[in-house]
Amino acid sequence: MRAKHNLPIPRLSLWLTHAGMLAEQFLRAFWPFFSVLMAILAALMLGLHDEVRVEIVWGVGAVALLGLAATLFIGARRFHFPMRAEALMRLDEALPGRPIQALIDDQAIGSQDADSVALWRAHQNRMARRVAQAEPVKPDLRLADRDPFALRYSALLALVIAALFGSFWRIGSVAEMTPGAAVAGQGPSWEGWVEPPRYTGLPTLYLADQSDPTLSVPQGSRITLRFYGEVGAHSLTENTTPLGTEAATEPEQDFVVDRSGQLKIDGPSGRDWTLNVIADAPPQVAVAGSAESEAGGQMKLPFAASDDYGVISGSAVIELDLTSVDRRYGLSAAPEPREVISVELPMPITGDRADFTEDLIEDFSQHPWAHLPVKITLMARDAAEQETQSEPHLTALPARRFFDPLAAAVIEQRRDLLWTRENATRVSQMLRAVSHLPEELFRSDTAYLRLRVILRRLEMFNEYGLKPEQQAEIAEALWELGVLIEEGTLADALERMRRAQERLTEAMKNGATDEEIAELMQELREATQDYLRQLQRLAQENGEFDENQQGQNGETMQMTQDDLQRMMDRIQELMEQGRMAEAQQALEEFQQMMENMRVTQGQGQGQQSEGQQAMEGLAETLREQQGLSDQAFRDLQEQFNPGAQSGESQGNEGRSGGQGRGQSHEGQGGQGRGTDEQGGGGQQSQGSLADRQQALRDELNRQQQGLPGAGTPEGDAARDALDRAGRAMEGAEEALRGDDLAEAIDQQSEAMEALREGMRSLGEALAQNQQNQPGQGSQEGDMQANNRDPLGRSPGANGTISTDENLLQGEDVYRRARELLDEIRRRTGESDRPQIELEYLKRLLERF
Repeated sequence: MRAKHNLPIPRLSLWLTHAGMLAEQFLRAFWPFFSVLMAILAALMLGLHDEVRVEIVWGVGAVALLGLAATLFIGARRFHFPMRAEALMRLDEALPGRPIQALIDDQAIGSQDADSVALWRAHQNRMARRVAQAEPVKPDLRLADRDPFALRYSALLALVIAALFGSFWRIGSVAEMTPGAAVAGQGPSWEGWVEPPRYTGLPTLYLADQSDPTLSVPQGSRITLRFYGEVGAHSLTENTTPLGTEAATEPEQDFVVDRSGQLKIDGPSGRDWTLNVIADAPPQVAVAGSAESEAGGQMKLPFAASDDYGVISGSAVIELDLTSVDRRYGLSAAPEPREVISVELPMPITGDRADFTEDLIEDFSQHPWAHLPVKITLMARDAAEQETQSEPHLTALPARRFFDPLAAAVIEQRRDLLWTRENATRVSQMLRAVSHLPEELFRSDTAYLRLRVILRRLEMFNEYGLKPEQQAEIAEALWELGVLIEEGTLADALERMRRAQERLTEAMKNGATDEEIAELMQELREATQDYLRQLQRLAQENGEFDENQQGQNGETMQMTQDDLQRMMDRIQELMEQGRMAEAQQALEEFQQMMENMRVTQGQGQGQQSEGQQAMEGLAETLREQQGLSDQAFRDLQEQFNPGAQSGESQGNEGRSGGQGRGQSHEGQGGQGRGTDEQGGGGQQSQGSLADRQQALRDELNRQQQGLPGAGTPEGDAARDALDRAGRAMEGAEEALRGDDLAEAIDQQSEAMEALREGMRSLGEALAQNQQNQPGQGSQEGDMQANNRDPLGRSPGANGTISTDENLLQGEDVYRRARELLDEIRRRTGESDRPQIELEYLKRLLERF
């Protein structure tokens, strides 16, 4: 066969393939050389040669140069320059059918046969077309088989780090470390540095640049000197260390400055300085205020600390001030030895620790020394391990306070038991005396039973000798009992409210009647009122009233008892109308609001305005009227089905004293029920209801006399509505005296509706009057502008639910109403809107 030189191969593909093969050979041969070179450059750029002795630098440098020469020699022997024929073969191997080889070959058989020659040419033409479309072959640059430990990548990483954090110019400093060069160029020389302690944050000083003969350096600074040239040409003399140094000639000098003194370098280019050592002052710490008890019982102790370079840590040591303890009752015996309390002081996370003020907050409510006189000593420590203690701060150890007398007594006996185990007999006697007549003392049977269990265990332990672990067990049980007694009322009230809400939810699902709904709503009202009373009592005892009624973010919503009453009335109205889905949602919102409620003491709590007093009086009248209507309804049921309502009546009596809505009627309702039962007749019951209806109408007339808002449209509307309520009450009274319970219930319903309308009108009048007062419009306007509902309306004044702003404004209100309705329908059809918005729009369509 003979070769052919005119091959239809793309030149670019052949050239790239050839270059790839060259790169393969180059990397496979010289990767050790480049790895060693990168490692040497990285070490020099990072300045590692400045951290070791000169001899070590040149020794390592010689080894590195030998390594470079060896790897370069081995690489040169391994390197093979690829030829053009090898590139053709590499390219041919990547093509199907080896077309380049086919073009190079000659026909060996059948060269005399015309058909065979034609077939061979056709074959070569097809191979030529295939060669003309040849793509360059990618080189194989993988070196994993030759470098299994990836040393080349380690060297590359070191070089990248050196490029980021080092300097290329530090490579040239190696020449300065050549002794011969120093001698030949400028003779013997030296250099030195003063490195202050790291915690000072001060920079390192280069001694050759310090022209001032006096240097002020922090105590503990490290001085490093290096002498170049002939050994003995330079020497060091200093007296800043305890032993000092006299004419030292070693090439490297390293010492820590401990005191002020002289530093002198003798020699051809010698220098001397007077070192003024700045002493590290000890830290300072002191109590910055009185120890106080937080709402949850945690101790809050402000303190101030300072140091010239910053405080590192601190602690507080609390020990009992036995001489100041009132040694009476359970504290008269000698106390058992206890370790002092030691807690870490909080340090600022960010900022400067040279001078700061922080608060130590810890909970010592369960410690035996709670509320007893103690000594609090603060300690601060700086980076130089210097410690300073403050003067003892005398105070009673702040802890949780118990306002319930029974809970306070239990906690006191717990303290006596922890004071010493010798008080176990006395504590058991006191607990037995407390639990002797529990009927009027314990509000919870659970608390009484737990006290009896604790008492029996304490007496049993004491009989066989009370051990420390048993002492701790009884103390823990007494603490839990005290907390149960203190918080049990609020927790029980909350649980009762949740239970009433759950029953109401089940009633919605099961299709309850109007009478059942009214009964369940009455139960919810009573539970809510009880929960609010307990919440307010605890807030008053703990001093947790929030004077600032508006939150910092403007999202705080204020709710009065009238607002809560209106919400519950709305829930009952929705249920009676059969709109259970809306009622369920309103009930869930009410439940979430009640659980997140916080009692506040707004402006004027002690001195209510005339309008607030009028609103509260009307709300009380409405609750009284509701109670009378419920009682009349039960009496009507008793007439048609005697005996069927007796069990229910007794249940109602036990729960609310026979009265309807409102906590304030329990006493009155109880008296009314008792009168009925004593009389035993329906006529006597109706007569009692008629008298109570008359008294309620007289009270409404009295309230109308001092009603505010006279002369305004809202105030006049409120008076008209209350007049209708009075006439309806008069009709109800006449119907009750005439033994017409059905008519009486209708008149009472009309009276309640008129009362609600009057309260709404009066609320609008008060809100309008408050908006017109100077100094409040702009502030409330700014707040309301950012808190509008989906229809653009502002919320009511002072956080109320209603608004005095009309929805339809302008001349053509009907056109505006149609536009709003069309817009609501359009938005309802957009399925990509949030589900909660779609539900709200559907409720608007159902209502309007």
